[in-house]
Amino acid sequence: MAEEVTSEYVGRVFEQVKNWGKWGADDQRGALNYITDEIRASAASLIQDGACVSCALDFPVEPSPNNPHPAQHMMVVAGDACCDPRAPGLEMTMDFIGIAFHGMASSHIDALCHVLVDGKMYNGFPAGEVLSTGARKGSVMAASDGITSRGVLLDIPRLRGKPWCDVTDRIQPEDLEAAEREQGLEVREGDILLIGTGRHARQDELGPWQPMGEGGGLAGLDPRCIPFLHERRIAVLGSDGIQDAMPGYGLEDWAVPIHQCCLVAMGVHLLDNLDLRALSAACAERNRWEFFLSVSPLRVAGGTGSPINPIATF
Repeated sequence: MAEEVTSEYVGRVFEQVKNWGKWGADDQRGALNYITDEIRASAASLIQDGACVSCALDFPVEPSPNNPHPAQHMMVVAGDACCDPRAPGLEMTMDFIGIAFHGMASSHIDALCHVLVDGKMYNGFPAGEVLSTGARKGSVMAASDGITSRGVLLDIPRLRGKPWCDVTDRIQPEDLEAAEREQGLEVREGDILLIGTGRHARQDELGPWQPMGEGGGLAGLDPRCIPFLHERRIAVLGSDGIQDAMPGYGLEDWAVPIHQCCLVAMGVHLLDNLDLRALSAACAERNRWEFFLSVSPLRVAGGTGSPINPIATF
């Protein structure tokens, strides 16, 4: 019988899966250290037909229940006034973008400094290392050279023969293992693991909703999946949700246990709010659920994360 998810359970698992000190007391890359040159080269060998698929949502400029603070996209120079008086004969257009990317609407990567537990981030660095000017430890610059490895999609709605997971769904480790068997692969060290819940297929059909509001919800991983993620030594975890199920479990001190255990204990970077519709279709078409995946965050010194456009190549 599965152990009940309580604050005591999550606290115990948090301590069991800690990677603090595994790659040295000063390490800021965390589980990215699992991705060796050999693993990258092996992942590149997965490229067969060369087709590329984006796993990102469009820049979220439209307000919606799950996007209360839309991104900004404004024209600086438009086509109706495109002549630059400083350079006669030069015609051009320019724009400006701005975004607060953490939340439910933007495809982004969480840096290891994004979440804290008891005032500490991954590897025991104190919260005080994140200043008003940015993070001095655990910033997104740990991934400044990009992240490339084998990507694996575990498509939970496909496993269940449904277009999407219910918003109250809590994905169990048994579901992840069943998806592996169904798809003929095994999650392994250095993988970028993507979990599909069908969130955007549901949104296409029923419209957007507020995952944290009354009558809302969002499918995600049950905390009992955390030992699975640790044992498989994944490098990065991504989802079309935010990994954690919403609303949370109401656990004292563990509001987002997947974020807390992945980012803080294991040093696993998270990819939130991906768009996995095209990727799922491409995998199903080929009956192949592994691919070369490239994730390139912006080089934001001190950043707690970054918008991303992950690209899967088959």
